[in-house]
Amino acid sequence: MSIDAAAGGTTHQARSESAESTGGSGTTQGPLEQFTYDDGIVRMFAFATVLWALVAFLVGLLIALQLAFPQLNLGLEYTSFGRLRPLHTNAAIFAFAGNAIFAAVYYSTQRLCKARMFSDTLSRLHFWGWQFIIVCAALTLPLGFTQAKEYAELEWPIDILIAIVWVGFFGVNFFGTLVRRRERHMYVALWFYIATIVTVAMLHVFNSLVIPMGLFKSYPIYAGVQDALIQWWYGHNAVAFFLTTPFLGLMYYFLPKAAERPVFSYRLSIIHFWSLVFIYIWAGPHHLHYTALASWASTLGMLFSVMLWMPSWGGMINGLLTLRGAWHKVTQDPVLKFFVVGVTFYGMSTFEGPMLSVKLVNSLSHYTDWTIAHVHAGALGWNGFMAFGMIYWLLPRLFQTQLWSKKLAEWHFWIGTIGILLYILSMYAAGITQGLMWRAFDAQGNLAFPDFVETVTKLFPFYLIRATGGGLFLLGGLLCMLNFVMTWANRPKTYEQEVHSAPPLRPVAVAADADAQTPHSRLHANTKFGHEGDKFLQGTWHRRLEGKPIKFMIWVLIAVAIGGLVEAVPMFLVRSNVPTIASVQPYTPLELAGRDIYIAEGCYNCHSQMIRPIFAEVKRYGDYSKPGEFVYDHPFQWGSRRIGPDLAREGMSNPNALWHYNHFRNPRDVNEDSVMPAYPWLLSDEIDWSKIEQRVQTMAMLGVPYGDMVEPGVAEEDARLQATAIAAEIANAGGPPIDEIREKKVIALIAYIKRLGVDLTKTPPEGATAHAE
Repeated sequence: MSIDAAAGGTTHQARSESAESTGGSGTTQGPLEQFTYDDGIVRMFAFATVLWALVAFLVGLLIALQLAFPQLNLGLEYTSFGRLRPLHTNAAIFAFAGNAIFAAVYYSTQRLCKARMFSDTLSRLHFWGWQFIIVCAALTLPLGFTQAKEYAELEWPIDILIAIVWVGFFGVNFFGTLVRRRERHMYVALWFYIATIVTVAMLHVFNSLVIPMGLFKSYPIYAGVQDALIQWWYGHNAVAFFLTTPFLGLMYYFLPKAAERPVFSYRLSIIHFWSLVFIYIWAGPHHLHYTALASWASTLGMLFSVMLWMPSWGGMINGLLTLRGAWHKVTQDPVLKFFVVGVTFYGMSTFEGPMLSVKLVNSLSHYTDWTIAHVHAGALGWNGFMAFGMIYWLLPRLFQTQLWSKKLAEWHFWIGTIGILLYILSMYAAGITQGLMWRAFDAQGNLAFPDFVETVTKLFPFYLIRATGGGLFLLGGLLCMLNFVMTWANRPKTYEQEVHSAPPLRPVAVAADADAQTPHSRLHANTKFGHEGDKFLQGTWHRRLEGKPIKFMIWVLIAVAIGGLVEAVPMFLVRSNVPTIASVQPYTPLELAGRDIYIAEGCYNCHSQMIRPIFAEVKRYGDYSKPGEFVYDHPFQWGSRRIGPDLAREGMSNPNALWHYNHFRNPRDVNEDSVMPAYPWLLSDEIDWSKIEQRVQTMAMLGVPYGDMVEPGVAEEDARLQATAIAAEIANAGGPPIDEIREKKVIALIAYIKRLGVDLTKTPPEGATAHAE
């Protein structure tokens, strides 16, 4: 039987007469209430899922091709790789996967709770608010408005809007539905939805604490090492609680429904849920191995990441074994094909993730395309296939007609599978190639490939294969959209509103044993939990907890908060974790403006600013990075990928201003093999001098010691003097005249690049001291 067999639905007018109780099993019999489900909101989110999937895949294909053919940015600032890459990631995560999550939650929650969503108005506000956020992201990111923090690039007004929509509309609507439910027991899918809503809200708020400088510019309150820790506490757990837990809820509901089999093990689902929720939150620092982060923090992240493998595979096993007795259906049903491959990719990704967190493996994989393969195996293989499988299962039910073409869905499955395999296998090969070439030495002890571009040219065939795979995945998405539209076109003129009946939820005593259950509750237990569920459930602490959604939510919040607090509190209170360096001083006003240009252009998407204490890196780039170098960096710019060389010591290794000027004008003039796009607009756009003083004052509010520089006119005058000096350096070396370039943005950017890494060699200013407690 299906999960919510005999569960009924909700009436538009009906409301529960009782919400919470001391526990118990099943619903009591009483006067029946009649109700209908709101499937209109599910249709809206389902269509948005497929629409934004095409946008995300199309932008991804464009930037994949740009790595092989940099001219494809068309010489426009709005279509450069650095600006489009965060658009692609945000579209894939928050637009495509986000709308799929909401479609799953709105469909399954109503049926699992036997209750219409708490408020139709909140449902519509949620939908249109989320789509407005996506449109804002699509407009602001290409314009260069970004916080430069992966998966959290959107600026502060949009962050506030996200919090309102997520908590005020979605959260209130969901928990209001739980409170008004007519089914006492909260099925496992609802647990994962609770964890998602609570944890994403917590992550988003704490990672988005900033001081605004204007409508679309802000600086995080954290700096350097501390900013890196908070960002990857957020970044890793955005993957955990936006791309994992809600899709596990989706799996626990839609996979058994499609297979018409009960979930394999209720006990395993409990272990899976609580161990995942508790362990996942600790794992973020493994993204920062061998960086300036304190080693105890990254080691802690590694240990919990390795432990994470066990509960993750427990979920995969629970999903796949649910298909016992139904494997013959997989050959005939494209929905089950999508689900099986999706769950398999989940297992692969959750094995590879802990493996990549091990320091020895990470020393090779980090900053390479191996990480890109891993991320896309999860995002496209796990999230993508689960989302498409859910869409195909929902279409006949939402539009009350047959799926337009089952064969087209089959084609989508096979094209998408081939596409994702081409993608990840080519990126695995590219990543391992990169890592090995970067650390290779010849017989004399010199770098075998000292010129970074040598590693870039070797990847050209892999990038072409990757683009081919991405193109196939996009083609699959187009087939899904065609199937969606044609199924919608064949819908009846008016949808039949099925009226369901169920008694209201009333307080009941805890059943002493299985015999105390009503026939309905025994049926529901076996249907939901698997064959051992009926004899295991009654009287357990977890069974009682499942009847109390608010208490359940509080325990989830406690579980996820512990790991974050243990890692973050010492990083902020123990000063020895971030020892300062006396010679490291704040950026000059012009350098600060140049840093903002660097951020706006998305340079952090291709370049790191972190030299790890690994011999090959020190040999290639210079002295390894120290935590005290970044105390004035709001935000940090360590990066997570090296399409280009590391820039942490660029000011020391390459201080030639004319070289940088020519490099930004056309990288191929400097190195014919470069895949970096040209930046002609930086040579024509002028510096906004009116913002110079405002930047300095905002940074001073964050504790950066600018002294008299905050006085009116001082910062702008200093910036103009430095710009004239750099322009003169370029002109004297054979570049354009001073008056032609000193007002241009490229001068500010060059000022920032020339500053990188030089403070370590400077004499500390008089009176400056360092501490390392």
